Amino acid sequence: MSTVRVNDFVVKFANVNGSGSASANGMFAKSIMRMGVPVAARNIFPSNIQGLPTWYEVRISESGHMGRRGGVDLMVAMNPQTWGKDVAEIEPGGYLFYDSTKPMTPDRFRADINVVGVPLTAMCNAAYTDPRQRQLFKNIIYVGALAALLDIEIDVFETLISEQFQGKTRLIAPNIEALHMGRDYVLQNLEPLALKMKRADKVGDQIFIDGNTAAGLGAVYGGATVCAWYPITPSTSLAEAFTDFCQDLRVDPETGKAKYAIVQCEDEIASIGVVVGAGWNGARAFTCTSGPGVSLMQEFVGLSYFAEIPAVIFDVQRGGPSTGMPTRTQQADLIGAAYASHGDTKHPMLLPCDPHECFEMGALAFDLSDRLQTTVFVMLDLDIGMNEWLCQPLTWDDSKVIDRGKVMTHDELEAGKDFGRYLDVDGDGIPYRTYPGVHPSKGSYFTRGTSRDRYARYSEEGSVYVDNMERLSRKFETAKALVPAPVRRDAKHPTKTGVIYFGSTTPAMHEALEMLEAQGSHLDALRVRGFPFASEVMDFIAAHEQVFVVEQNRDAQLRVLIMNEGGIDPAKLLPVLHFDGTPITARFISGDIAKRMAGAKITEAAE
Repeated sequence: MSTVRVNDFVVKFANVNGSGSASANGMFAKSIMRMGVPVAARNIFPSNIQGLPTWYEVRISESGHMGRRGGVDLMVAMNPQTWGKDVAEIEPGGYLFYDSTKPMTPDRFRADINVVGVPLTAMCNAAYTDPRQRQLFKNIIYVGALAALLDIEIDVFETLISEQFQGKTRLIAPNIEALHMGRDYVLQNLEPLALKMKRADKVGDQIFIDGNTAAGLGAVYGGATVCAWYPITPSTSLAEAFTDFCQDLRVDPETGKAKYAIVQCEDEIASIGVVVGAGWNGARAFTCTSGPGVSLMQEFVGLSYFAEIPAVIFDVQRGGPSTGMPTRTQQADLIGAAYASHGDTKHPMLLPCDPHECFEMGALAFDLSDRLQTTVFVMLDLDIGMNEWLCQPLTWDDSKVIDRGKVMTHDELEAGKDFGRYLDVDGDGIPYRTYPGVHPSKGSYFTRGTSRDRYARYSEEGSVYVDNMERLSRKFETAKALVPAPVRRDAKHPTKTGVIYFGSTTPAMHEALEMLEAQGSHLDALRVRGFPFASEVMDFIAAHEQVFVVEQNRDAQLRVLIMNEGGIDPAKLLPVLHFDGTPITARFISGDIAKRMAGAKITEAAE
């Protein structure tokens, strides 16, 4: 790689799980941001505690591309088990950084890459006697070496180390010493790479945060006071974040009394049961889980739908089915969440694209759940949920008033207002409800999961059942105007080709659109943010001859939902599917779409 590339390359670390590399790799990513250059960092890790391969990929992009690009410019190969695979990922002309303590034969390398060896193990053995110290400081030494190779300002790392070990002062000096050990070796023995870091001012006021933490804070601001959950990767940290925020924000300053309830249940079934019970009592409650948990929650979700009880489920999607790939990402729970439970059920879904929207939609979900009196799913995935993303700061309007929906008050009941628990009074399909104990003699009703009439009286008459189910359909129609509207992005030139996408696919999709445009392929784009689909989704499809649907699952679940809900001809929707468990890349999207569009043009020419 002879041409110098500044602030635009990909570094990937290949390590062993449990080796202590995570903090060092994270420090590397943060150092880039401290120099004012945007970073997209993704952790790819195994579903065990120690011993299996783990990777940490850092996309450095002054232009602000936050999706995975595809390909690696500098591989930091610290795991002999994955050596062959790691070397194969390096772009021609790229760099391989490795521990050169033990000599390797030429056949272990590639002729079209540059090899950079630093005797890390030998340096550690010479400097430290404790085996654990040798392992941990080895990570800091290679970070120091990278600082010299890439021209990263060393004082940035020194500041990060001081911050990281705040309260553990005795660890600061040894880590800084190890950092300089790696840096000094490179300065004395090696030449800098043609990959360079240069201070910029492109980060601005953006923050580095993971989606689970942002969603947990959103739940607090959305008024949630009850969380019932069961640990499952990759959603556990969402409940933990909510707990931490509640301890700071939901404790009475005068009495010290907690104004929240967090229950770690015996399983997912109990978790959603607690949430539905709390929602029936008027609390704002949620659970967080992943696909296997949603599978177990089906019956209670159906009760929430039919008895019309508010509930919120944060589904942090992972690789399935069954146990699948617990620590890999997918967007494969859409159909399962949209139609969860048996019989005719439909549930609103919110589809955030980054941690900023995880916060916003995490709060919005509770308003929607109260207004619609039903379960609302917030569909994250492992990529958004567990990886830290650079995004706009989380903001909140303090004048915002929580919307509890149609709740009949004591005074309205006392005045003789007609109360039918399942009575549609204004045609939007949403009935009034009451809170338990709101009135000593009025407003009570029998809650059950069996069929009943408009006044909650048990009935299995077909006409009564049909009346209720049709009203629930009207309510779902009302939801179309309440969920977040789609975001449209028109091409620079008129086109009859479109693309629909959602969620964590968004940053890679935006970069892919730029790549396709540079090749002369123009597409209008629509990001879907909620289900049921707003009218703009079907209007967008109608306005284009062909529409690609990009998603991270095997069965084209978003495409299926669109066809099912909109009666769309399947031939018009062209699936672009990525489901190997790694976050989708811009190269994959642009390559697949370009190939399809080229094939379509060849067909037209032949005709």
